[in-house]
Amino acid sequence: MDMVIRENIRYVGVNDYELDLFEGQYAAPNGMAYNSYVILDEKIAVFDTVDKAFEKQWLDNLERELKGKTPDYLIVQHMEPDHSANILAFVNRYPNAKIVSSNKSFVMMKNYFGTDFADRQLVVSENDTLELGKHVLRFFAAPMVHWPEVIVTYEETEKILFSADAFGKFGATDTDEDWACEARRYYFGIVGKYGVQVQNLLKKLAGLTIRTICPLHGVVLSKNLEYYLNLYDTWSRYGVESEGVFIAYTSVYGNTKKAVELLAEKLKENGCKKVVITDLARCDTSEALEGAFRYGKIVLATTTYNGEIFPFMREFIHQLVEHNFQNRTVGFIENGSWAPMAVKVMRAMLEKCKNLQYAETVVRILSAMTDENERQISALAKELNKEDGI
Repeated sequence: MDMVIRENIRYVGVNDYELDLFEGQYAAPNGMAYNSYVILDEKIAVFDTVDKAFEKQWLDNLERELKGKTPDYLIVQHMEPDHSANILAFVNRYPNAKIVSSNKSFVMMKNYFGTDFADRQLVVSENDTLELGKHVLRFFAAPMVHWPEVIVTYEETEKILFSADAFGKFGATDTDEDWACEARRYYFGIVGKYGVQVQNLLKKLAGLTIRTICPLHGVVLSKNLEYYLNLYDTWSRYGVESEGVFIAYTSVYGNTKKAVELLAEKLKENGCKKVVITDLARCDTSEALEGAFRYGKIVLATTTYNGEIFPFMREFIHQLVEHNFQNRTVGFIENGSWAPMAVKVMRAMLEKCKNLQYAETVVRILSAMTDENERQISALAKELNKEDGI
């Protein structure tokens, strides 16, 4: 990407094209960016480091922008190792630089590096400022977005928000793809549990004029910022981003799949403009979570299995609950040859979720679909379409 954010603000991050699973679980088909920035002023500040595997490349990038100068500060906004792993390398390279971070970050540094760098600490709290010359940094606490130590930084002169993991996405910075798709998957997989905390941060930022957002993952955002801020507001309120029905299913011998496909057909016949079907046995879980949180209505369709539900559905519902799934309408399709239990189990698993409304029509299949099942599916489609007029 372009290394120049502003005349004296430069990008010094790296792209990881070899990564297959981010955090050991999220598919990263287009790699991942570990972003780092430097402000060149009377005092020089570096924002965050990068993953340990890219120590040399990062230090080389930094040296190229410094042009022989020495940084005064390392701003540590987030202690997750993909951003903090090279703090020690930075300290060894620039022994006179101070480390600027929250008190909780220094506790974590002791855990990671065996030292909290007591001789070079500059602890910052809510609304503290740091003057670099023409540029002034203001710090805001952002606990649980998505770790407890997180701070974000607002540069008052250029109106730039250094947003830590907020407004990040999967994918390298030179990937040509829709921002919202991979940002949504990133948000709900990694940050989504902490909607209240994200809302708290958005309220703090509401009074600021923001011209550019510099996240720790993904591209720098400098145009149409209202779009990105509004999406984050919707996501963190667990609001409905897109009208439609998301259907998540598992099927052993194809009968449940057949019911799902018929439901999708009936939904469209009744005027539903968007129906998304996901086979939980064959999709990335984070993709399924993205769909569940994007649409206002979800249908869960699965078989009874060992007196419970099929494992992929069980794990998916576990993920929904763990990520604070709420404010949705839920429909059910169950299949069971002799003792169907799937709906009972699924509803019990969802009891911890807030503000869920359940469709009155439940489709119960005993092995293979019957004419009665087709009538139930038609009724479920009409019921889901009737709500909100979709």
